[in-house]
Amino acid sequence: MAGFSPLALTQALPFLPLAQGDIDYQVERRSEPNLINRVLAEPSTTVILVRHGKVAVPFGQSNIMYHANVKMRLATLPGLYVAAELKEFPEAVAMYLGSYGGKRDEHVVAVDISALDGGAANARQESSTVDQAFDESGEDMQEDQPSASLLRNAVTRFDWVDLRAFAPHASMREVGQAVTAVCLGGWQESQHFCPACGAPTVPALAGWAQRCTSPDDGRILFPRIEPAVIITVVDSQDRLLLQHNKAWQDPDFYSVSAGFVEAGENLEHACRRETMEETGIKAGEVKYLGSQPWPYRASLMMGFKGRALSTEIQVDNAETVKAMWVTRDEFTNGVIEGRIHVPKKATIARYMIEEWLGRPLD
Repeated sequence: MAGFSPLALTQALPFLPLAQGDIDYQVERRSEPNLINRVLAEPSTTVILVRHGKVAVPFGQSNIMYHANVKMRLATLPGLYVAAELKEFPEAVAMYLGSYGGKRDEHVVAVDISALDGGAANARQESSTVDQAFDESGEDMQEDQPSASLLRNAVTRFDWVDLRAFAPHASMREVGQAVTAVCLGGWQESQHFCPACGAPTVPALAGWAQRCTSPDDGRILFPRIEPAVIITVVDSQDRLLLQHNKAWQDPDFYSVSAGFVEAGENLEHACRRETMEETGIKAGEVKYLGSQPWPYRASLMMGFKGRALSTEIQVDNAETVKAMWVTRDEFTNGVIEGRIHVPKKATIARYMIEEWLGRPLD
């Protein structure tokens, strides 16, 4: 009688922390002339800020990222004020994220201010305190009383956090906004020239694309998405394969196999190849678990669960230096005793491990 497959009852993950966006992108509007300025003129529009892969939050909120069960929110600015600032600082990139509809027809615009860092010289106001991080009123002192050149001075007026710090503490709606803004902003920040002819590019389609400025070209360029796979591998005894990579500074940190998809490769093959390359384990059947964007510039992480066809571990010692099989009891005891440190809450790896474990890690 054939053995029962540990993948037989595997279901897709119902929740992933960076896959929560519910905004209507309104793709059909992106080509409308002067869309950004017209949207910013509407009173229901809010603006969020992104810079070097981080989002702006009210001053003091970065201090709560290590605390459980506390709220974090995006710093928001009034659209009309930002419209005037964009005219003064054309190097800032405005991106129309979309609308939530309803009676207010709320629009959201993100502005990447990475290019303005050199002019940020003003210190934070002394009246700002860390207590504001716990203020749930939704009011920011800085936003109520905007001063001259808020975009240029935003580096020091707000705190800046990455998605791994923001997602566990924020609402699903704001996480969706932050992920889109960071992914788009990172691409706009990193690409300034046409890859075909080398001419400078300018933002296009409300921040979702770029246009080559060469009069002989003028092509529209779109963000490049880099597919990556991540896989939990279990054996016939339903043990989980954990590994520690050389690049990880914490010697007790363990996660699962992951890597970029090669040219011409399908996702399933990538899962099997990465597992074999890193741990020497041959994987067979794989099942899809879910996906979420991961702004390691432009990654889309696609999660799978695979069944091992072999159990003898042979790490490559180039990328992976340690690997081991663990039962649920061994894993739990390792976490409790501090011998196993696990991925953070914003990562897809954490939810994949929890799927195998059968319960949340907290």
